Amino acid sequence: MQKLTQRELEKRREALVAARAADGKIRLLVCGGTGCHATGSIPVIEALKAEIEKNGLGDRYAVVETGCNGFCAMGPIMVVHPEGIFYQKLTAEDMPTVVAEHLIGGKPVEKLLYKNPVDKKRIPLQSDIPFFSHQMPRVLRNKGLIDPESIDDYIERDGYKGVAKALLEMRPAEIIEQMKISGLRGRGGAGFPAGMKWDFASRSVSDIKYVLCNADEGDPGAFMDRSILEADPHAVIEGMIIAARAIDARKGYVYARTEYPLAIRRLQIAIDQARELGLMGQNILDSGFDFELEIYQGAGAFVCGEETALMRSIEGRRGMPRPRPPFPAQKGLWEKPTILNNVETFANVAQIIVNGGQWYASVGTEKSKGTKVFAISGDVNNIGLVEVPMGASLRSIIFDVGGGVPDKKKFKAVQLGGPSGGCIPEAYLDTPVDYEEIAKVGAIMGSGGVIVMDEDTCMVDMARFFMDFIQDESCGKCTPCREGTRRFLQILEKICDGRGEPGDIESLEELSVIIKDTALCGLGQTAPNPVLSTLRYFRDEYNAHVYEKRCPAKRCVELLKFEIDPEACTGCGLCFRACPVEAIVWKKKEKARIDKEKCIKCLTCFNKCKFGAIN
Repeated sequence: MQKLTQRELEKRREALVAARAADGKIRLLVCGGTGCHATGSIPVIEALKAEIEKNGLGDRYAVVETGCNGFCAMGPIMVVHPEGIFYQKLTAEDMPTVVAEHLIGGKPVEKLLYKNPVDKKRIPLQSDIPFFSHQMPRVLRNKGLIDPESIDDYIERDGYKGVAKALLEMRPAEIIEQMKISGLRGRGGAGFPAGMKWDFASRSVSDIKYVLCNADEGDPGAFMDRSILEADPHAVIEGMIIAARAIDARKGYVYARTEYPLAIRRLQIAIDQARELGLMGQNILDSGFDFELEIYQGAGAFVCGEETALMRSIEGRRGMPRPRPPFPAQKGLWEKPTILNNVETFANVAQIIVNGGQWYASVGTEKSKGTKVFAISGDVNNIGLVEVPMGASLRSIIFDVGGGVPDKKKFKAVQLGGPSGGCIPEAYLDTPVDYEEIAKVGAIMGSGGVIVMDEDTCMVDMARFFMDFIQDESCGKCTPCREGTRRFLQILEKICDGRGEPGDIESLEELSVIIKDTALCGLGQTAPNPVLSTLRYFRDEYNAHVYEKRCPAKRCVELLKFEIDPEACTGCGLCFRACPVEAIVWKKKEKARIDKEKCIKCLTCFNKCKFGAIN
């Protein structure tokens, strides 16, 4: 391929748009992110292509493997574009029916469609589905619409317009000014204004500077950055090139965890394609500006999400934080001025440059501008990737987009911000999601993981789970985090095992203050958040564990009696049939009972009983 100039880039875009209009093909967009691969989208794609070829439909239909569509709960997904027909939970065996009845017969296959909850007689289009209709896709504007391994698909949808404008029409100071006007705050968790960070680095005098992208994403339940890289890698590359121009950096790294093979593969393909067209490397778009980008694979250490630890890792040293100042904008990677933002932050940049900072700032709240991408998981119907304006309420995200809690169970809490975040109860569901308001109720925005919990969740055990993760991932450099989180975990395990003592709860509170005030890095300083937030809103559960030796949610097995209430038991035998060790004694038309010598406390009977008869 030839190296493009700005005019040639625009001509290529015009030709691509014209070609798409001329061929008139209907595109069959099949999700191809990691989640959909896991549920069988690759066999679906292969079967669909085979059926189209067998029926001679190649001149009318094009099968496109996209990245993540977002609606993970319904995958594998296919969207018939531009009709907007949305197929869900597909299998390879469904493809002959889809081709015969829909593509040839012209009638959508109803059993494979999303069920319209309002008008069951009308076929819902993708835009009608509440999961999509309550979103505002900006970062995710291309998800499920383009082939992530095709640079032409990206260029056709205004890709690299931002780079052309930044390199050929704007001075570095003007780029930074638009970033400041936009109000974009770093989406990696801390929420520091991106324009301000870039300004600091631009003012640092050095012959070498670096631009880094944090794609480490170690929070349990988080898959935002992975999905963006799998669905739209060029958006991240374009943002990094613009950032490099703003601070006069000529080299960049994307730090991605090795556990993201598909994201890494597609990102490398995108880098190679950009380089081949002259959008990466020497003299980009004939502008005189050079920039090279490299992927650095991390080994999955949670602490390497902290910026200084990430930099040490790239340098080939052990990933451990260092004290600040000096800040990375002055002395970062190899002691050179460095800016680091996460995947979502960079994916916003090109649109800000093309449309202007004020356009971006027109959405959101006073201090938190734009949109935010969240990964919703846990006890929620619509598990998936969503993007909403800053200021949307937690209730809207969980119930309007997420579809609420399954099995008619009650909502109990939502963990926001990963292990460093906090649990927010039902009373605060109307809290606007922005950096300041979320902090007021004891959580943090974090990178965007949202874990929903229903009434069966034990909040003490949830705090123990997150503390186990934090303690395991502590780098061990500073004593407060290394020893403090271990002591945290010991106390929480003791409480969950029924060995809690008076004073344990107070010890947790005292430890929290010490660790928050003395830990070296932000990960250690926020480690107490899961404990503090659950103590703040669910202290009665801690008291029940310690003083009454019971778990109100019936999840801590050492505090359960494993007895069957004869008044509540209906004699249905469900527990008997489910027990893996034959510890249930039951005969037809009789009440069941548990043989405690055989019982292994696996909770299978408790989970199977529909009548709440098992304690």
